[in-house]
Amino acid sequence: MAKSALLKSSIGKKYWMALTGLFLCLFLVGHLAGNLQLIFGTDLQFNQYAYFMTSNPAVKILSYVTYFSILFHAVDGIMLTIQNKKARPIGYVKNNAASNSTWQSRNMAVLGTLILVFIATHMVNFWAKMHFSHMPLQQQEVNFQPMPGMDLKAQGINTTTGGMVYKIDQEGKEIYFDKVEGELDVRNNKEFYTKGTDIKFAEGYKDLYKITIEFFKDPTYGLVFTIFYVFSMVVLAFHLMHGFASAFQSLGANNPKYNGLINGLGKFFAIVVPLLFAIIPIYIHFIK
Repeated sequence: MAKSALLKSSIGKKYWMALTGLFLCLFLVGHLAGNLQLIFGTDLQFNQYAYFMTSNPAVKILSYVTYFSILFHAVDGIMLTIQNKKARPIGYVKNNAASNSTWQSRNMAVLGTLILVFIATHMVNFWAKMHFSHMPLQQQEVNFQPMPGMDLKAQGINTTTGGMVYKIDQEGKEIYFDKVEGELDVRNNKEFYTKGTDIKFAEGYKDLYKITIEFFKDPTYGLVFTIFYVFSMVVLAFHLMHGFASAFQSLGANNPKYNGLINGLGKFFAIVVPLLFAIIPIYIHFIK
């Protein structure tokens, strides 16, 4: 009974909104650290990061927690908005909201909805492709020497085991080789097996780096995508500007001794994190 009341009450909803919101702030920091490799790292480093995020068991568990947190945060926010409106069906005769609250605090529902639209769009363009589509593997042109004195031009595919598989085009047919194992079979567009066996030899990196660069540099829609992502980060900044400090207040951290520090940290986080996210598509489209 007590648990049900905690979930249904306005205070309970704010509590869970705060917890899921702060967890998603931690997710933003980790996601930003990985995405900044699009600027400061190499294509291999970014693709290694993407592979780690989709294959590590602990990260997979955290991913499910993140999905749940996003959905719970969104649904809880909608329910809280409806509950607050029902609690005050008739508005004040005279209400100067601007003098009592910030613009972002009065528009959290709108800001949250826009962020949810962005998340859905982002997942369709990148997350879904990474998990369900046959993305190209990361590869670069190299010299391959199948035997002494024979040099061939090949595509070198970096593998998750730290080695390299070589792809050669022979009469319109793609053939994959390893210097020790010889010819390999390829399955699921990314897994390499010893020829004629079920022994998995290696796995290539999906080239999410290439997909991301092409997305923002697309000659037709690249600028539109860039503007959309930057606008979404502005929306996120306003959402965090109120939500960060509000989360601590909902959890009971409302002490005059620390409020200034929490508000300052919240403003810093709300500006710096979305700004760095926004710089990535701008850098890719205009500079890279």
